[in-house]
Amino acid sequence: MNATMINTEVQPFKATAFHNGKFVDVTEATLKGKWSVAFFYPADFTFVCPTELGDLADNYAEFQKMGVEIFAVSTDTHFTHKAWHDTSDTIGKIQYPMIGDPTGKISRNFGVMIEEAGLAERGTFVIDPAGKIQIIEINAGGVGRDASELIRKIKAAQYVATHPGEVCPAKWKEGAATLAPSLDLVGKI
Repeated sequence: MNATMINTEVQPFKATAFHNGKFVDVTEATLKGKWSVAFFYPADFTFVCPTELGDLADNYAEFQKMGVEIFAVSTDTHFTHKAWHDTSDTIGKIQYPMIGDPTGKISRNFGVMIEEAGLAERGTFVIDPAGKIQIIEINAGGVGRDASELIRKIKAAQYVATHPGEVCPAKWKEGAATLAPSLDLVGKI
């Protein structure tokens, strides 16, 4: 995985997800037509992972309000996702799809497969409605992610997508001033 994946289309895949009590088919086409997040994590029934997935669940209404769907992905099966959902209070709150990637194809497509472990890195990929990757973040295994940081980044990506010629500076929050890059701005920031 590297930054050259920015603005590239999600590669083809077919998988099964556990979603709202059912097993559903998911493909790369499922991630198109709206803003999506492919949220990779190492494994079910672990330690940092449930804190991250629970944080996403707690903020899911905000993601939905923004027109964003979350897709959690690990190399576990969809059956394992169901078992975890049914036995953990934290994971039981999840309303977004949990994709099983037991072959590692999706994890490899996104460049986050840890081959020697058969697990995915903590990778976050924000995908625009055209199916193109706009944000990539990879964390070390012991470093959990924060849904509020992700929400801020997605709002910035959505703003830039709908406001050509404008960019969002560091720490930009919705409603704050943006920048319009131009010759007049060079050296003035």
